Amino acid sequence: MDFYDSLETRDRAVRERDLLARLPGHIAHAQAHAPAYAALCADVDPRAVGTRDALARLPVVRKSELLERQKAARPFGGFAATRWGECLRVFASPGPLYEPEGRRKDYWRLARALYAAGFRKGDLVHNCFSYHFSPAGSMLETAAHAVGCTVFPGGVGQTELQVQAMADLKPDGYVGTPSFLKIILEKADELGVRIDSLTKAVVSGEAFAPGLRDALIARGIQGYQAYATADVGLIAYETGARDGLVLEEEVILEIVRPGTGDPLPDGEVGEVVVTTFNPDYPLIRFGTGDLSAVLPGPSPCGRTNTRIRGWLGRADQTTKVKGMFVHPSQVAEIVRRHAAIRKARLVVDNPEGADRMTLHCEVDAGSEALSQAIVAGMRELTKLRGEVRLCAPGTLPNDGKVIEDARIYP
Repeated sequence: MDFYDSLETRDRAVRERDLLARLPGHIAHAQAHAPAYAALCADVDPRAVGTRDALARLPVVRKSELLERQKAARPFGGFAATRWGECLRVFASPGPLYEPEGRRKDYWRLARALYAAGFRKGDLVHNCFSYHFSPAGSMLETAAHAVGCTVFPGGVGQTELQVQAMADLKPDGYVGTPSFLKIILEKADELGVRIDSLTKAVVSGEAFAPGLRDALIARGIQGYQAYATADVGLIAYETGARDGLVLEEEVILEIVRPGTGDPLPDGEVGEVVVTTFNPDYPLIRFGTGDLSAVLPGPSPCGRTNTRIRGWLGRADQTTKVKGMFVHPSQVAEIVRRHAAIRKARLVVDNPEGADRMTLHCEVDAGSEALSQAIVAGMRELTKLRGEVRLCAPGTLPNDGKVIEDARIYP
C-alpha cells in the first residue's frame, strides 16, 4: 500500500493519545490569542482538557454563532489568532463569513485527499474550484503544490475555454465540483474534442452521485470525494476502498445529537463537530451543521483512522409551526427533562391543512402520566400545543433527524 505518510497507518490508540495530548496546549493558545475563546472558555483550565469527556463539556460553536460574532467584531469575531501580514490571504464565504489563510504548507490539509486519489509529483491538475472570494480554489491549489503537482487555475464557468485548455495542456487530474466536470466532458463531446488525459479527480462542494461516479469510471476517470469546509479545511476523504470517508489526521471528530453538544455512540447519525489544531484559526468544537455517522472498524485500504459515512444531510432542522420557530435544541431539552425518554423525534404534519406536532418518544415503559408531562413540557418550551406518541426502543429511524417536516401542500 502507498500512503501519504506514516501517520495514516498509526495504531489507533497511539493516534488518540497523541491528539488528546495536544488539546491542553491548543486550548491554552486559543485562550491567549483568540479573544472569542478567552470569553467562551474563561472558566476552563486547559490542563484539565485531555480527554474526550472533558472536551465534550466545552461549548459547541456553530456557524450561526460564528457569523453573529463576526458581524459584531469584524473580520473574524475574535476567533482568529493571526493578524494582517501574518496570514497570506483572507477569504469570504456566504454570510459573509471571513476565513484567514496562513503561511504553512498545505494550510487546509487537503494534500492527503489528493494523494489518496492518486495525484503524484509531476502531475498537472486542472483546478475548477473558484478563486474568487471563497477559499476553495486556494485550498486545492496549495494541496496540489504540497504533493508536487503543477496547477492550471481554471476556476468556474467558461466551459468551452475549459475544454480548450484541457485539450491543449492534457492535465492528469481534475479538482472541482462533480457536476462541473460532467458539464465540461459533455461540452467536449458536443464539440468533438477528445479529453482523454484525465485519469483522476477529487470532487467536493456537492453530493457525488453513484451514477456520476460510475459514468466517470466508464470514461477512465477515477473520482473521489473530499469532505471539507471553508472554516476548518479537510475533515475526511475517500480512498481506493470506496468504503466511507477516512478522517484527516489533524482532526478530532465528534458526532453529537443535533441541537446539543452531547456525543452520540458510534453508528448513530448526528451533527459533525470537529476540533482542528490550526494555530491561526483555532476553532474548537466547531459544529459544521452536517449530519454523518461513524462507521465501525478501519478502512480496507489500510488507513487506520476513523471512518464516517459521508454527508447525510443538515443538522439544523429548525422549522416554523403556526408562525412559531421550533428548534432541535427544544426537543433536546424535553428529552433532558424526562429520563425515561431514550430518543425523540418531532414530526410536523398538516392533516386537513392545519399544522400538527407529534413528539415520538422511545421509552422502555410508558404511562399516561409520562405522556401528559411531556405534553406540558412541549407547551412550555415551544408555546404550541402538541401530541405525544410513546414507542418501543429502536423503532425511530437512525437518520439524525430530530424534527421531521412531513407537511404536504397542494
